[in-house]
Amino acid sequence: MADFRLIADRIAEDIAAGRLHPGQQLPPQRWFARRNRIAPSTAGRVYGELVRRGLVVGEVGRGTFVRAAPAVAQGRALIETATSAPVNLELNYPSVAGQSEIVAASLAPLLRADVLTEAMRPGAADGTAAARESAARLLALPGWRPDPAQLLFTGNARQAIAAALASLVRPGGRVGVEELTYPLVKEIAGRLGVVLVPLAGDAEGVRPDVLAAVHRAAPLSALYLQPTLHNPTSSTMSERRRGELGGLVVELGLPVVEDRIWSFLHPEAAAFAAHAPGLTHVVDGLSKRVAPGLTVGFLVVPEDRVEAVGAAVRSGGWSAGRFALEAAVRWAGDGVVRRLVEAKRADAARRQAILTENLTENLAQHFTEHPGGRLAGGTVRTDPRAYFAWWELPAPWRADTFTAAAAAHGIAVTPGTAFAVDPHRTPDAVRLGLASAPEGELARALRTLAGVAAVGPPGSAGG
Repeated sequence: MADFRLIADRIAEDIAAGRLHPGQQLPPQRWFARRNRIAPSTAGRVYGELVRRGLVVGEVGRGTFVRAAPAVAQGRALIETATSAPVNLELNYPSVAGQSEIVAASLAPLLRADVLTEAMRPGAADGTAAARESAARLLALPGWRPDPAQLLFTGNARQAIAAALASLVRPGGRVGVEELTYPLVKEIAGRLGVVLVPLAGDAEGVRPDVLAAVHRAAPLSALYLQPTLHNPTSSTMSERRRGELGGLVVELGLPVVEDRIWSFLHPEAAAFAAHAPGLTHVVDGLSKRVAPGLTVGFLVVPEDRVEAVGAAVRSGGWSAGRFALEAAVRWAGDGVVRRLVEAKRADAARRQAILTENLTENLAQHFTEHPGGRLAGGTVRTDPRAYFAWWELPAPWRADTFTAAAAAHGIAVTPGTAFAVDPHRTPDAVRLGLASAPEGELARALRTLAGVAAVGPPGSAGG
């Protein structure tokens, strides 16, 4: 029997040598199997291996294509600069004018020798009493206020997600997630040996009937959700849907990890935890509120799980540093977090206006000027409070070919494949991070992207 890896190696050589060029479609698997005199199942494994190596993109209903843009590196989670593009719309950490000065003034008292001695002691998973009280006040929402005794601390929110999942799911266990999810969750799941199960949803979030059917077919160990300002689509789950899902997870006894990292931009949205307090593990942090290099992760866990999750935090080496905790307490207590949050909400609103003026309106203009149905306009999905947008591209663009075209114009965007849980269902969409580029650069980049979209990909009627 032919070794599928050797066949995959030959195709990889053809791609590297340029005999198969970026964007080229591979033959259907059955045709490939006949031509190479191998079983259809072996052909499927060859194509699967090429997908795993990041050399091709498999799209249900469309075929398999040579990747036109490099795959997003696993583990980067869209937080590290990994592009030489002059305008980076992958990186998405907000910063506002005067932020460093505000933070520095608050940190100054910590640098006194007597205070610094205490702040340099090792941190514990449950932090300090002052940190627990401070975090409980910071995270409180109408209808939900965490009990300080149920708070744990990690170095950042990503570590909080890892600790929650490690404490809930054994290797081989299944975790339900939205069909599009935070890329690092895929990396965490891989390291923990956990299987992510995509759950179909609609405009209101994960559908309860889908969750119930999937759990009946093969039980899930946990559910991971981003109910507020979901990354990448910016959607927020309705209160009605939260209530329906909350009632269902209680009925099923299914633990939930609620990721609220962007929720500070949408304070009107209630916590999912209010609907299933005995099952929900709430993850939040300061990386977006303050800065990625000066952060703490918050983890609010059910009362009966404090010890188990705390043990996961300790065994993973994920406890927050004592200095970071002391800084967080000061920032929350002296108004630094509040001031930065207010400034970033206003900043996000300005950037959404830039998005509308320079992308959405330009798309409408381009497609009006180019009649004949050559390109459907695509859909830009976002929220006026969000720092990112999900652009469902106009046909015949695919995510990786558009990402490559954008890069050729000096603009880095994130292809939908980075967020797709099922590697064979890759949306023809890109995420645009609005937070990191200076406003002038952002406006120019968005106008350029609208023009690129209107021209069409190479080889199309207009490209």
